[in-house]
Amino acid sequence: MPDFSPVDYAVPGFVALVLIEMVWARRMRREAYEPKDTLTSLAFGLGSTVSGLLFGGAVVALFLWLWQFRLFDVPWTWWAWGLCFVLDDLAYYWIHRFGHRVRWFWASHVNHHSSQHYNLSTALRQTWTGFLTLGFVFKLPLVLAGFHPVMIAVCGGFNLIYQFWIHTEAIGKMPRWFEAVMNTPSHHRVHHATNPRYLDRNYAGVFIVWDRMFGTFEEERPDEERIRYGIVKQLGSFNLLWSVFHEWIGIAQDMRRAPWRHKLSYLLREPGWTHDGTRETSEMIRARWQARQVARKSVAGENPIAEPREAA
Repeated sequence: MPDFSPVDYAVPGFVALVLIEMVWARRMRREAYEPKDTLTSLAFGLGSTVSGLLFGGAVVALFLWLWQFRLFDVPWTWWAWGLCFVLDDLAYYWIHRFGHRVRWFWASHVNHHSSQHYNLSTALRQTWTGFLTLGFVFKLPLVLAGFHPVMIAVCGGFNLIYQFWIHTEAIGKMPRWFEAVMNTPSHHRVHHATNPRYLDRNYAGVFIVWDRMFGTFEEERPDEERIRYGIVKQLGSFNLLWSVFHEWIGIAQDMRRAPWRHKLSYLLREPGWTHDGTRETSEMIRARWQARQVARKSVAGENPIAEPREAA
């Protein structure tokens, strides 16, 4: 992270909130924390900070160089900051969506989903290899539009700070108006779930309206089924290096074994895709689940059409 990142100043608050949630979990939900898992999350956070220090400056330098080719001069006024924050969050939505739909991006982002526990320490599970995926290109339009790279970086930092508090089970539903516009713990629990109905939903950073607009929103339904966290194929290990690099290793193995005409597909298609159908993508898992729900309702004499429609 560059020196002007507000995330650096938020770290003491993050630590304090994790400790408070641990006290809550000890009384209300002991399974929310597991010592080895929490230590792994903290190690992820430390490694991500080091990675940011090593490579974040290069990204900012690139943005500053490209800024000379801007189309407009966006002023440093309150409305510009607000507009930058909203547009940066829109860019984050698409970075995040690609992070789940393209295996090249997923190899980096999977780190954040690798815990089977959902608590504030999980928010610290940030990637070490994000620079490899070049996800920052999604923010280049902001630079070329005339937003200063420092403004973009600060807005991105506050975006990450906002997302910290939504990684908890200690908060249920927020007021309806807030749930309609903002990302919340309820919405983000859906995003971290491995339940078929919840897979690859709610990509928002701050504003859940993007998911509602682009057809990727799913409501949490705690009365119907309990959320299961993690990834479809759980790591089954607290080994830090394996946790960080396992998907990159998987990509290399798949590309080495695959016929030449399919090699790039293992890099650029969705996670779970195989040329021989031996694994399943999230769409396949969800379709199989939906078929079971329709069959169950038919056997029970219910109207299958009444099944809630999944977002596209």
